[in-house]
Amino acid sequence: MSKDSAASAPGRSGARPQRPVGRKKTGSHFTRLLDGGLLQGGVQGSPVLRLLLRWVRRPLLPVIRLWRRNIQLKVVVTTLLMSLGVVLLLGFVVIGQVRNGLLDAKVKASQSQATGGFAVAKQKADEAAGAAADDGAVVDAAAPQNVIEWMSELVLALSSGGQGAFDVVTLPPGDDSGGGRGPRASGYVDPNKSVPENLRERVNSGTGAVQSYSRIIYLNDKESQPALVIGKRVNDPNGDPYELYYLFPLTQEEKSLSLVKGTLATAGLFVVVLLGAIAWLVVRQVVTPVRMAAGIAERLSAGRLQERMKVTGEDDIARLGEAFNKMAQNLQLKINQLEDLSRMQRRFVSDVSHELRTPLTTVRMAADVIHEAREDFDPITARSAELLADQLDRFESLLADLLEISRFDAGAAALEAEPIDLRDVVRRVVSGAAPLADRKGTNIRVLGDQQPVVAEADARRVERVLRNLVVNAVEHGEGRDVVVKLASAGGAVAVAVRDYGVGLKPGEATRVFSRFWRADPARARTTGGTGLGLSIALEDARLHGGWLQAWGEPGGGSQFRLTLPRTADEPLRGSPIPLEPKDSRRNRGLDDAGLPRGGGEKSATVPVQPAAGQRSAAHTPLAPRTTATPTADPTALPGNGARVVPRPATGTASPGNGTGAGKAPEHNRAHGNADEAADKRDRAGDAGREGPEDADHASDTTGTGRTADEAAGASGKGPKQRGETFRGR
Repeated sequence: MSKDSAASAPGRSGARPQRPVGRKKTGSHFTRLLDGGLLQGGVQGSPVLRLLLRWVRRPLLPVIRLWRRNIQLKVVVTTLLMSLGVVLLLGFVVIGQVRNGLLDAKVKASQSQATGGFAVAKQKADEAAGAAADDGAVVDAAAPQNVIEWMSELVLALSSGGQGAFDVVTLPPGDDSGGGRGPRASGYVDPNKSVPENLRERVNSGTGAVQSYSRIIYLNDKESQPALVIGKRVNDPNGDPYELYYLFPLTQEEKSLSLVKGTLATAGLFVVVLLGAIAWLVVRQVVTPVRMAAGIAERLSAGRLQERMKVTGEDDIARLGEAFNKMAQNLQLKINQLEDLSRMQRRFVSDVSHELRTPLTTVRMAADVIHEAREDFDPITARSAELLADQLDRFESLLADLLEISRFDAGAAALEAEPIDLRDVVRRVVSGAAPLADRKGTNIRVLGDQQPVVAEADARRVERVLRNLVVNAVEHGEGRDVVVKLASAGGAVAVAVRDYGVGLKPGEATRVFSRFWRADPARARTTGGTGLGLSIALEDARLHGGWLQAWGEPGGGSQFRLTLPRTADEPLRGSPIPLEPKDSRRNRGLDDAGLPRGGGEKSATVPVQPAAGQRSAAHTPLAPRTTATPTADPTALPGNGARVVPRPATGTASPGNGTGAGKAPEHNRAHGNADEAADKRDRAGDAGREGPEDADHASDTTGTGRTADEAAGASGKGPKQRGETFRGR
């Protein structure tokens, strides 16, 4: 239920003294931004922040809207994301396995070659030392030069055996050059930069072979390469230690791994796209019938009851189509039956109402004769004559309501629009309700009548609506004041009737306009009881293209607002009077807590509504009637066919005077007889009908759905006032 029709629990005020009204602000600043309308453009802050958020949100809105509305897109995108995740996971696993396999094979082969090279270096050093001992050589100053030459020859000999598969580097231990021994390398390798320092420390601290991964840096501007470096500490012919390193390039393994990655990426992308296409086709086979069913359901709801689904095959979708078609056929049958029944019911009510006018006119004329001669009767018979006249007034009012509602149902109601000042209408209504207000001890106040409030409207219908609202407010106001407020703004005028009586319970703000609905069915029906007054008022408002809305809270009274366009063909976009009054419990609680009213005067602005016949029930508390669909019988749809006609000249029959389409000449004559009888009663002008029972009738309250004519008829008015003011013809 909307906030305008909602009400607080009985006995509760809008705000507690120790508890501020409003939402408690908890959570992080980001959460408060989201709750405050980050995605709805309601962020408070600097203009730069709002502009940035709007700039970020704008391109995402179409995507979000498409994502929410397209189930096929959801399934396909979800399938693609899941497939992509699976392919990536498998790719990482496969690449890891291939990489480990290639490196393991390379490490084993490199270790085998390095072990052989270390053995060859030791063998050559032993051979050189043995040859020097056989020749009786003595180590002197020339010995270091011989060791340097021997080491250069060793590097060339060891590297030539690999045929470019590896490079050899010799380094002195630590920072000691060993008497002029410097680093040696093959293949233009930079020995100092190609061998990492941590590997050298490990080689110098141990006696076995040590390996590590590094990059080979060349001196001739050649591109560096990843490599496996294996080193060991060995001795030269003089017995001095030095570092010997084998550098095995991993270029081939890197190329093989890149080839595997590319192949897996191509295959994975192909698989993902293929799975997406398959998901699209599969989901399309399921979604297409669902979309067809949704479209047919929308057309069925629009009144095209002959629509059916096309059924092919015998699968689940086919069974769904058969069940849907069977349901549509049953609905069409039931709707046609209900339309026929409703049409018969309306025709019966209309015919009976018209047929009752002739005997009622005769009874009325006889009752008037008896009533005029009541002074000659004994007190009991005279009182019976008065009661007979009063009950005939109520019967005529009920019959008039039935005839009026039948005109709306048949689409024969016509609007005689002309520029009127609503202040004059309100004055007439207040003046007519003054006797009833005096009996109830109610003071009727009128606000906003300083300036003219002019609109193109049917004065008779507007007066009937306002009379109903004012009399209802007096009846249910429990003796408190009734405030009638007028206002105009833009292309709309409004009249609000506020009372401070029993109010409305939650949910009654919309049900109050239902036909034959009463707020309290157990109440005695002495001043009314048809339950058609507000229904007719609502139809009158819709006939003008306006709104009739209600607000109420238990024990806090209620407010009914009539909003009309200034011109007959102008669509309403808002109302100059808020539906919820300023003195409601909620607004008083917000004022006491120092919080904004959640719109305040802005609550009077109603969202923009489409043209007549296209208005949605979701935008207004009481939506206008929709027009008839081409396949439906116009006589079976209530509220259609209403038209605006110019006010006829004096003496010309009006389309809304009870002589509309579908009435027989006898009915017109009966109507004329009733008017003649009313004129006779007006001429009689007897004002002595009031009695103690009449006062009891007027003081007894009825349901919210009563008519103002009935309540006014029980207020003690004479025949003239019953015939002219409260009969509503």
